[in-house]
Amino acid sequence: MKLKTGKEEIAYLLEQVIEKYQLATGQRIVRNTNPKNYEEVAKTLSTISNELPNTAQQLGHDPYPPDPNPRQLEYPHRKYDITGVQLKDAYNRLVANPRSFLIDASYIYLYGIGRKGFEQNPLDSNLVEGSEASLTLLKDEQEALRQELAACRQELATTSTQLNAAFKKQKKTWVVGLLSTLAILVFVSAYWLSERMEWATIRNDLNILPYQPTQAEIDSLSGIWLYYTGAPQARGNDPNRYHQVANNLVEITYKNGYFTFYRHGANIDHIGYVQFESPSLVSIYSRVKNNTGKVESPIHALLRLDKGKGYLTSIATTWSFDTGKSNDMIGIRNVFIKQGNGGTLEEITNTPENANCHCKIMKWQSANRSKTFQLKYRLLDTLTDESLKKLIDEKSILLREPQEGLILTPESIQGQKR
Repeated sequence: MKLKTGKEEIAYLLEQVIEKYQLATGQRIVRNTNPKNYEEVAKTLSTISNELPNTAQQLGHDPYPPDPNPRQLEYPHRKYDITGVQLKDAYNRLVANPRSFLIDASYIYLYGIGRKGFEQNPLDSNLVEGSEASLTLLKDEQEALRQELAACRQELATTSTQLNAAFKKQKKTWVVGLLSTLAILVFVSAYWLSERMEWATIRNDLNILPYQPTQAEIDSLSGIWLYYTGAPQARGNDPNRYHQVANNLVEITYKNGYFTFYRHGANIDHIGYVQFESPSLVSIYSRVKNNTGKVESPIHALLRLDKGKGYLTSIATTWSFDTGKSNDMIGIRNVFIKQGNGGTLEEITNTPENANCHCKIMKWQSANRSKTFQLKYRLLDTLTDESLKKLIDEKSILLREPQEGLILTPESIQGQKR
């Protein structure tokens, strides 16, 4: 690799020397035709050039003969001194063959090595022959990169503008969506609060769930109950109504503070709910189970959970379930006898037993036992429990209005026989 020579080489070197000197000293060099302007730089290079006879091997440059300087001359009269005039002329490309010690001093000042050593390992491609083409190519590449960078900046600016516009549009959409969501939430919250307040009012006015039962009270009421009623005795259209009673099967299940009620009757089923009004006091509401969804023959009753008895009694406002217009409200005492807790109820149909008993047969299956119940009308006198008879005889019924001869008594039956 060959280095440049002559005025082209020294002009580039001195350009770099002056730039470095200005940076190092902070002193600005005016580059005109006045030699005095270059003198300080020349003195700096002279300090290096006067040492060249001693640094050939150390700094990689051609050898220089020593300068005995017997008269102890000083700058600018020493053999290897560089003057401001020499520096000015070389800088302005007026010297075709610059002094070798000026060249070596410049290399050493810039790169810390003489020209000979620099040529073996060039540290600046601008000093290599043919570097103009490389420099031109480099400049072309730089220009292409500059144009590409400008295009990228333009594209970035355009994209940024588009993104800002899209973001503003999206932001507007988000704001509208957020406001809409908030409006919906406010509306739903207001509606929910209104409904809650309305429900609280209804619950208070209708006395819904006024008392939360204890677990012991829940356990005592939940389960399967055998139910007895003397209501058939109030059916005036039935000539055989005397001492007619019926047994039903009742299923009471706890559910979120109240109880569901299902009464399996001999002919008619009833559904409803049960709630505690106060400790040990229960109200029962039921109606005929039908497929229309309409309330049919609603029944209201109060039941007290008396401890220590084998049965419980309720007082109910119910119906005689007579035919036609004779169906009327009555007051009646009914009896509940608990059979157990849990298990499942299943109606048994289409069996010889159904045909023989003319009744509804229910099977109760629990973890510990299985029991079958025949639900039907029967004569009071066929019951073996004397205490039960007294609870559901003709005296257990109260008519809505007095009606002679509707409720048959032993006395009225004896009178008919005479």
